[in-house]
Amino acid sequence: MRKTPFLYSALGILALACSQAMAGPSPYSSLIVFGDSLSDAGQFPDLTGGTPGMRFTNRDADGNYAPVSPMILGGRLGFSGTALGPSTSLTNQLQGTPDGNNWAVGGYTTQQILDSITDTSKAVIPPGRPGAGVVLRERDGYLANGLRADPNALYYLTGGGNDFLQGLVNSPATAAAAGARLAASAQALQQGGARYIMVWLLPDLGQTPNFSGTPQQGPLSQLSGVFNQSLVSQLGQINAEIIPLNIPTLLQEALTSPAQFGLAADQNLVGTCYSGDGCVGNPVYGLNGTTPDPTRLLFNDSVHPTIAGQQLIADYAYSILAAPWELTLLPEIAHASIRAHQDELRNQWQTPWQAVGQWQAFVATGGQDLDFGSQRSAASGDGRGYNLTLGGSYRLDDAWRVGLAAGVYRQKLEAGQDDSDYKLDSYLASAFAQYRQDRWWADAALTAGHLDYRDLKRTFALGVNDRSEKGDTDGEAWAVTGRVGYNLAPESSHWQLAPFISADYARVKVDGYDEKSGRSTALGFDDQERTSRRLGAGLLGSVQVLPTTKLFAEVAREHEFEDDQQDLRMHLTSLPANDFTLTGYTPHSNLTRASLGVSHELVPGLNLRGNYNWRKSDELRQQGVSVALSLDF
Repeated sequence: MRKTPFLYSALGILALACSQAMAGPSPYSSLIVFGDSLSDAGQFPDLTGGTPGMRFTNRDADGNYAPVSPMILGGRLGFSGTALGPSTSLTNQLQGTPDGNNWAVGGYTTQQILDSITDTSKAVIPPGRPGAGVVLRERDGYLANGLRADPNALYYLTGGGNDFLQGLVNSPATAAAAGARLAASAQALQQGGARYIMVWLLPDLGQTPNFSGTPQQGPLSQLSGVFNQSLVSQLGQINAEIIPLNIPTLLQEALTSPAQFGLAADQNLVGTCYSGDGCVGNPVYGLNGTTPDPTRLLFNDSVHPTIAGQQLIADYAYSILAAPWELTLLPEIAHASIRAHQDELRNQWQTPWQAVGQWQAFVATGGQDLDFGSQRSAASGDGRGYNLTLGGSYRLDDAWRVGLAAGVYRQKLEAGQDDSDYKLDSYLASAFAQYRQDRWWADAALTAGHLDYRDLKRTFALGVNDRSEKGDTDGEAWAVTGRVGYNLAPESSHWQLAPFISADYARVKVDGYDEKSGRSTALGFDDQERTSRRLGAGLLGSVQVLPTTKLFAEVAREHEFEDDQQDLRMHLTSLPANDFTLTGYTPHSNLTRASLGVSHELVPGLNLRGNYNWRKSDELRQQGVSVALSLDF
C-alpha cells in the first residue's frame, strides 16, 4: 500500500502509539539508544511549548517535533513512547516522570557518547547554542559502576558528525581516530554484555546544506569516508552481532532518485532545507515557502533530516531486522513439501494391494495450504501450493510390496507485513516398502530431493513506497519415515483399527545467496540447515462401506525434538565483511496430524482415490487435498 502525504507525515507519531499487540515480531527486550542529535529523543526542554523535549528535526503543524528514527523504529518493534524517551532530561527530573532508554544528546562528540556509556551522561548545551556548556542534568552512564548490559536488548548507536562540526576532525588521522572512538562505544557495550548493536555509518557531511557547494564539500566528503572506513574496520573486530546501517549509500540513493522516496525531484535537496535554520529555506516546500511540506525535503536544517529522512532511516533499519523473520521460513516450506509428499505416499498405501508378481502404477495431483503464525522472532506467512506425483509398486510376495515415487511440488509463500513473495519448486523422489503379516504391518520410505528457490522477493516499506530485493538459490532435502502398527481386527473384517508408532527424520539445506541489486538495502544470507526429528503415535482405521468402496482415516500426535530457534548469518552486500547473526523462526514442539480418504474401485484393478490431510501445531497449519488413480497390471 502506498502512503499518502498525510499518512506519511503522521506515521512517525502513530508508530510511537503502537502497542506490542499491534507491532510486528520483536525478539528484543528493549531498544537502548546512544548517540548525538540525529537520535536525540528530547533531552533539552522545549521552551516554546508543544513537544516536552526539543528534537533536532522539523516540527509539525501543531508545533510538535517529529520523532527521530530510533523512536519510529522502537514503535514498530512495539516499545512504548515512555521507554523510547530521553534518559537524562531535565524536564523528566522536574516533573518526576520516568526516564527513557534514549541516551543520545544533541551536540555529543564520539568521546561524550562513550562517556555516556561508561562514565557520566550529561545533558549539556552544545557549542553554538545560547548557554553553550551549561550542564542541565547529569547522571551515571549506562554501564557506570559495573552495571551490565541487557543481552536481549537491541542497542542503537549514532555519532561522529559533531567531531567534524566542532573542529576535532581536520585530517585523515583525526577522522580515523573519531571512527575508532565510536567503535569503542560498541566495544564497551559488548564488554558489558550487549549482543545486538546497530551502528550508523556517518552520512556524507559534504552532502548536507551546511557544506554543499562550499570549498569544504570535497574534503569533508573524503574525511567522512575515512571515518567510516575506520569505523567499519573496528566494528568487524567486536565479538557481538554488529548490524551496520549504510546511511551514506541510502541517502545517496534518495538524492539520485528522489521521486521514489516521495521527495521533490525538481528541488535542490542538498542546497536547501525546511526550517531555514543555518541554510537556505526551500522556496516551495520550506517553512516559509509557497507550499510548506517537510515530507518533500530531506533536510530540516543545515545538517539534520526532516521526518522524511528519519522515516527512511527507520524503515531501512527495520527491513534488516525483519529479514531473518521471513528468510528462516524458507527451510520450513521445504519441510512442508516433504510432509505433503509423505502424506501422498501414506494415502497411496491405503489402496488395495495388487496380486503377487504384479505392478501397480499411480498418478496423483493435489493442492496445499500453509499458514505460519507470527512469533516473537518470525513473521506470519500464507502459503499455497500444488503438486503432481507419479509412482508405482511391485508386490514381491504375500507380505511385501516395494515401489518408487517422484513428485514435483510448487509453492508460493507470502510473508511479513509487506507481503514478500518466496517461491519454491521441490523435486522429490522416494523409494518405499510395505510389510503386512497376520495383524502386523509396517511401512517406510526414503526421500531425497532438489530444491529450487526462485524469484525470492523480499518486500519492505521504505519511505512512501515499498522496495523489493530479489534473489534466488538452491537447496537439497532428504528424509526417512517409518511406521509400525497392529490391526485389532482380523484381515477378513470389514473394518480395521490399528494403533501405530512412527519415526521421522528430515534435513533441509538452503544454500546461501546475495540479493542482486547492490543497493544499501540488499542483503546476503549464509547457508541455512534445518533438521527435524520426530516420534509419534496414532491410530489408522478403515471401513468397507461398499464392496468397491472403502473409507480410511488416520490421526497421530508427533513430538519434534529439533525445536531450537533458528539463527541466520547475514550481511549487507555493500559491506560484505561485516556479517552478523539474528534470530528467526522457532519450530513447533508438538504436532497433530489427521487424514481422511476414500478409495473406490472403478473397474477391477483400477482405483480412484481422494484424500484430505491436515496438521496443526501452535503456529503452523498445513492442509491439502488430492485425487489419484491407480492401475494394476
